[in-house]
Amino acid sequence: MSISEGLLERRGRVVSDLRRHRRIIVALSGGVDSAVLLGLARNALGQSNVLAITGVSESLAQAELEDARRVASELGTDHEIITTHELDRPAYRANEGDRCFHCRSELFELLTTLAEKRGYDAVAYGAIVDDLGDVRPGMEAARRLGVVAPLLEAGIGKSDVRELAQWMSLHIDDKPASPCLASRIPTGTEVTPERLRQIEHAESALRSLGLRLFRVRHHGDIARIEMGEQDFGRILELHASISRAVRSAGFRYVAVDLDGYRAAGAASADPAPVTLYSIAPSRESGQ
Repeated sequence: MSISEGLLERRGRVVSDLRRHRRIIVALSGGVDSAVLLGLARNALGQSNVLAITGVSESLAQAELEDARRVASELGTDHEIITTHELDRPAYRANEGDRCFHCRSELFELLTTLAEKRGYDAVAYGAIVDDLGDVRPGMEAARRLGVVAPLLEAGIGKSDVRELAQWMSLHIDDKPASPCLASRIPTGTEVTPERLRQIEHAESALRSLGLRLFRVRHHGDIARIEMGEQDFGRILELHASISRAVRSAGFRYVAVDLDGYRAAGAASADPAPVTLYSIAPSRESGQ
């Protein structure tokens, strides 16, 4: 396939920006943005001058790691896994609205240190222009540590990224955004390994049922499921399976949010305004 003239020009700006560096590390998350950045970096600098690194912790779903590994293989780039320890940071665990800053600080501090030790002159991540419209504390961490964002600097947006991913024949060209598992925990509720494991277990189980666009939000005993419109019609068909799948993760109650999936829908500390439809009513109440 060919790409549009305007995108071709923006792609050229990214490549030119990348060529200002001799060797570069790309933070590869498993999402489409960083995958496209990695592909362009390999094109600009060559395979031997680009290293993809994925930070792994309890907050990264196994499915994301598998996608990162597959992307690196598709692009023919070297790929390494490092362990991050953001859960050791009290401010990260406290989850007071700046969680992403502390998570990104952990990752980028490790990557910049590694780059210095191994002779890479830059670390890059996959921020794009769409990210500017959201509250993104992680971008401040990148700025403070000198981590570059070539896609953002060239004016690349999400539609551009998807077109480039398709042009590169990446298997995740239409993959929905998938922020870390901690984003499913309401602000002000502590991030713990146990809660992260519950969320990953529940989402993995729902994915096995064929659902594609959803989030499992953690509200203590309640799992609040946000679903894409395309899957709403399947709720009644799959309600028993959905309930069993999510309850197997350790939740007592399962509810579907009738407002549906919201990309920026990280739960607030007060779930009262949310409209819920329970598919696992309390047996103790006699309902």
